[in-house]
Amino acid sequence: MVPSACQLLHLPTSVLGDEPQDKKYRGEPTRLEIGDRNTIREFCTFNRGTTQGAGATRLGNDNFMMAYVHLAHDCQVGSFTTFTDNASLAGHVQVGDYAGLGGFTSVHQFARVGAYSFTGLGTVLTQDLPPYILAAGNPAVPYGLNWRELKRRGFSESTIRALKSAYKLVYRSGLSLKEAEVQLMQPANGAPSVQRFLDFISVRGRGIIRST
Repeated sequence: MVPSACQLLHLPTSVLGDEPQDKKYRGEPTRLEIGDRNTIREFCTFNRGTTQGAGATRLGNDNFMMAYVHLAHDCQVGSFTTFTDNASLAGHVQVGDYAGLGGFTSVHQFARVGAYSFTGLGTVLTQDLPPYILAAGNPAVPYGLNWRELKRRGFSESTIRALKSAYKLVYRSGLSLKEAEVQLMQPANGAPSVQRFLDFISVRGRGIIRST
């Protein structure tokens, strides 16, 4: 399903492919691209992209979008995610595969949500949420590794232990983020999941959630 600028879809009480809610938008042809096997429940609103952004809002495959979910312009959502009721993304947000957003989660524009991460009820993300991490609160703070989901998805015990060590280094060691990154470079050798964690936190962007 790929609604174009000329295909505004009204599923039962949901609106997919409407104009972006962006004051800079002047009617340019932009897109909403939706992959396969997605569940989109009632009252969802997915807006098209903008020419100032990616030109398209994208939703991957096998996602579960519960009631009242909002995807603003230029969001890029991966596959196998779960957005609980009233989860909302502002413009230009990126969400990795297998991420889960709890009900009433709000994500600030340009923020990133890492793969296999999870947010609790009413979480407000104003900074990036690294992969594999649990977060909750307003503003969001980290609450450890999302290890139950990792086990459910087949991550090995050794990989989970490596990710727990990486989490402690970034969030519990008292090191600066730069110092933690330097120490993570060695453990990342031979551990693809730790490398992905390191790659994510090394992108400065809006900065990662860090305080507890």
